[in-house]
Amino acid sequence: MKSPKNTKPLIQLVKGINTMNLKIILLLFLGVSCGKVYAQKVEVLNFATFHMAYTPDALKVKFNENDDKNKKETYKIAKMLAEFKPTIICVEVLPTKNDELNADYGNFIKNKDYITKFGGEIALIAYELGKMAGVNKIYGIDEQATAAYNYNIGSELENQVDSITSKNYNASIYKEFIEAEKLSLLEKLKLFNRKETLQKFININADILTYNSTKGNFEGADEASKFYRRNLRIFSNLNQIPVNSDDRIFIVMGATHSAFLDELMQRSPKYQLVDVEKYLK
Repeated sequence: MKSPKNTKPLIQLVKGINTMNLKIILLLFLGVSCGKVYAQKVEVLNFATFHMAYTPDALKVKFNENDDKNKKETYKIAKMLAEFKPTIICVEVLPTKNDELNADYGNFIKNKDYITKFGGEIALIAYELGKMAGVNKIYGIDEQATAAYNYNIGSELENQVDSITSKNYNASIYKEFIEAEKLSLLEKLKLFNRKETLQKFININADILTYNSTKGNFEGADEASKFYRRNLRIFSNLNQIPVNSDDRIFIVMGATHSAFLDELMQRSPKYQLVDVEKYLK
């Protein structure tokens, strides 16, 4: 029997099948390995809020942190969130201030009349929740080295290719924000933690700037990238906290940072997001 004149295609086919099988085996192995990692994901309650103390942010909510009514309402909300039973709490403070933060938190735990150095949502939500849940330590995960960026560039830049899109979008969001002022504190925080609202926070604080540019340049995009970098660094700070599969992390930050963290944790092999609405009843 004569051998085929050209066996090269047959050899290549066999090699192709072997390579394909190898890839399938590798993918199956990775799937099993990743499955083990995913089964041990750390649960995270990522709570978006407005800043309850002074903030230089353009979008801000009128709120008096010293008002007795506001204190009672935030205490109720902290009590709802405490049902999550966190073991770790993260706040919008620089990691370099962790010692100062925890000394303040410790004094708050020991003395009910103690006036905290860290105010706003840190004292009203994080400290109160931590006390209820028996959390021993609070971590700052903020980043400020790259915090400064010009989100007003759309109103300052001349000869833009498109100056209309961002202008109209910003006007519509500001209108929604004004309407939200009419809501109760609980309803306002429910609104802030909805997925569609979180997307709007990313848009108005970062993505919308990409429409602000002169021909052939990237002025708005370059400013937005600074804010992206800050939030990636905040996420990196979170990733440097030692955790195990039994830990449960509660994060309270300004809503836009929460929105970025939400996006990043949805794709994370380490964290499992828990629905905030489950606790805000």
